[in-house]
Amino acid sequence: MSERRSHIQMAPPPPPPKPNKSQTANGNGNGNGTGIGTGTGNGTLPNGNKNYNKIVAGQDQEPLAQNSSGVRRSQSPPRTEQVVMTPRGKTANSTVILIERKLVDEINDRVHVAGGDHTGIIINKDTVAGQKSASKAAALSLEFRVFLVSANTGKHSQESRTLRFWFRDWLTNEEKQAHIAQDFFKELVSPQDFPRDYVGFIKKIMKLLQHGYTEIQSIEIELRILEETSAPPSRPLSLEESQFESPPLTQEKVLELIEQAYPNPVSPEDLAKDYGWSEQDVLLVIKSLQERGLIKSMEYNAYTRIHHEDKEIKVVKQMPTIASNKQPTIAIITAQYCEKLAVDAMLENKETFVRYTTVGESNVYTLGNIGAHRIVSTKLPSVGSNREAMTATGNTTTRLLGTFQKVDFVFIVGVAGGVPHYTDYKKHVRLGDVVISYVDKQRALISNSKEKPYVYLYKSGEDVKTYFPVNDSLQQIAESLQANMQVKRPWEDYLNQAQQALAQKTDADFNRPDARTDKLFMNIGNNEVIEVAHPIAADEVDGVNRLRLHLGPIGSGRDLVRSDELRTQFARKYGLLATDVEMSSVLDSIIGNCRESFILVKGIADYKDGTSTRKWQNFAAISAASVVKSVICGMDAPTNV
Repeated sequence: MSERRSHIQMAPPPPPPKPNKSQTANGNGNGNGTGIGTGTGNGTLPNGNKNYNKIVAGQDQEPLAQNSSGVRRSQSPPRTEQVVMTPRGKTANSTVILIERKLVDEINDRVHVAGGDHTGIIINKDTVAGQKSASKAAALSLEFRVFLVSANTGKHSQESRTLRFWFRDWLTNEEKQAHIAQDFFKELVSPQDFPRDYVGFIKKIMKLLQHGYTEIQSIEIELRILEETSAPPSRPLSLEESQFESPPLTQEKVLELIEQAYPNPVSPEDLAKDYGWSEQDVLLVIKSLQERGLIKSMEYNAYTRIHHEDKEIKVVKQMPTIASNKQPTIAIITAQYCEKLAVDAMLENKETFVRYTTVGESNVYTLGNIGAHRIVSTKLPSVGSNREAMTATGNTTTRLLGTFQKVDFVFIVGVAGGVPHYTDYKKHVRLGDVVISYVDKQRALISNSKEKPYVYLYKSGEDVKTYFPVNDSLQQIAESLQANMQVKRPWEDYLNQAQQALAQKTDADFNRPDARTDKLFMNIGNNEVIEVAHPIAADEVDGVNRLRLHLGPIGSGRDLVRSDELRTQFARKYGLLATDVEMSSVLDSIIGNCRESFILVKGIADYKDGTSTRKWQNFAAISAASVVKSVICGMDAPTNV
């Protein structure tokens, strides 16, 4: 997917022309430029563009009728609803315009009436002070950014454009309002005919209202210049452009691949073969990673990650027998190396075993305590949609549950991609938040009773497989945590403690990244995206958003990662709050091994599947792990040990 901001070529607006000396204060004379006089004078747009007539590009305004005494009188149009544009105000850096549907009682010389194809559009030439929102708050708003370039100076300026929506009184469903606003927005900024200047932008909004979107009562547009830059931002590669390219050979990339395979060792030969690199170049990178103390060599010319607690890890051929009272009753499954570090940071009295094998999959198990509960955590050796990865993850899960047979509760913990809500902050899932797999109660109430409840979905081609635990006690604890989120947030203390512990033991940074790196894009078709602002946060502390819990279904599927449009449609259809790397084979193994209680807890690291960028992965992983500890501390003490 291309994360390309709209780049609008536009000369700076000309200053408004000075009034003609022949104009008078009472409006006599031939108006020109500022619309002070009567007749067909051209008004000035609040942003400095002159000539309102260009907006509607219709017929000239008809002359006002005169009565028998020669005195001008207002025309009385038929009592049909018109689309009316009214300037609301202008400052050095901002402009506010209101476009609304209304019945117009009379028309005077201070308005322009469009004709021809634009019949039904009226433009007020005079600014009317005050905001629409002063009388009634907008139902929702959307903000996006564009880049303007001056033809004179070549300077680029970033501009924020905010649309505030009011709907008809009869439309009260917030979800329908959001869908209508987003559909309107996508059509407005469609790449096929995106307006390249102010006039075209305002005109398109009026035309869209003229021909449809009858649910919308009015829209207030605020245009605000943010900053000037010497050049626009660089355009990232789209998914289609980048998916066939080999990633550059760097120490960071090789380390990432070795971490993904952990606890399985990786050979330079396999890395070179899989990614089209030279084996000699890979060996040079591996040597550098060894010198930095990040990886170590194993037998058969293979390498693995050095864990920060490596000296305490016990390498075994078979897991030793564990006393009955130390048998874990809770298993935590992770897929990424950073997820395993984050989970283990929540454990006390840890003991780690690695069962290395040159045939099949190696396994890593960390045993420890959270409160009164014995825990075992593991990391899957590989994840993905190919047959080998799915078989490996299923086998690893089956071996885990076979080795630790007293496990009754299974947590799948890690990172995922959030499904954003562009207009409602309460429903907006953003980076650093945590999504817990949960049935969509609202959907369950209104949907067909024949539909089975689900907390996780897997899409393979046209088939959709759903998952739901027989025992949903973990989901009930999560629901209680979310319900009390405004009063009690135990995960914040757990997160801070784990961050401090990891900072002393590893170079990896688990702190929250800068909020400015959380950029939100909306797909507008044709593999194009546009940057939009996050819905306004209601719970910031010192300008930083607090970690929030969201309860709802999570989904996955290979097609969903490849296509932003498919993922959006799938998420809307099934009410998903997040999408992750495919965990269906893990869930199949859990259910196949008769474990009745499972839950997925996912920290949001991007808006795809959690793996597209590493920037937020560490913080998302430790956020999820801290919530897992909160859930476990809310569980009853085990009775089967």
